[in-house]
Amino acid sequence: MDIATNEKIIVATKLWLERAVIGLNLCPFAKAVHVKNQISYRVSSATTHEDLLNDMMHALEILAETSAENIDTTLLVHPYVLIDFLDYNDFLDVVDSALEGMGLENVLQVASFHPQYQFAGTQPDDIENYTNRSPYPMMHLLREASVMRAVLAFPEAGKIFDKNIATLRDLGHAGWNDLGLVKINPPLENESMRKEL
Repeated sequence: MDIATNEKIIVATKLWLERAVIGLNLCPFAKAVHVKNQISYRVSSATTHEDLLNDMMHALEILAETSAENIDTTLLVHPYVLIDFLDYNDFLDVVDSALEGMGLENVLQVASFHPQYQFAGTQPDDIENYTNRSPYPMMHLLREASVMRAVLAFPEAGKIFDKNIATLRDLGHAGWNDLGLVKINPPLENESMRKEL
């Protein structure tokens, strides 16, 4: 994976963050860290679960060791592995175990975003799934302290999920498409890599 490809992936991710996550106010806490440039964008070249786990653990270590003023949160984008949402969803158990094994389960947490994200009890194309649909598979690494601070500052934090679903239902598929987000299939570079996945 070359630098130009990484840059395109980050540009598409930032566009999604600005137009969907912040633009639709799906996460009322995202704008502040975006404006302050406190989001670290990391692109993993992993093509196996093991390599991705290593990249994720490294990103967790960096986040834990870095001041929140410099990096408050990390988006770890992994466009070459866990392309299938069910595989991705299963991997989240591995992520939880890794957090515990690193002694970071009460320090950091991982939120999930995927191009095929699907909540339990929904159909694949139900619009509410788009609250967690990103251009590429990614893991959002967050500080527990930052989450708690944000929740305390936002008295109706418990209503965010329901509000987001209402926002997406009002928007509809046509409105989502009008956001002009980059529609990405995983940027597989060649057929041999495709076979590995």
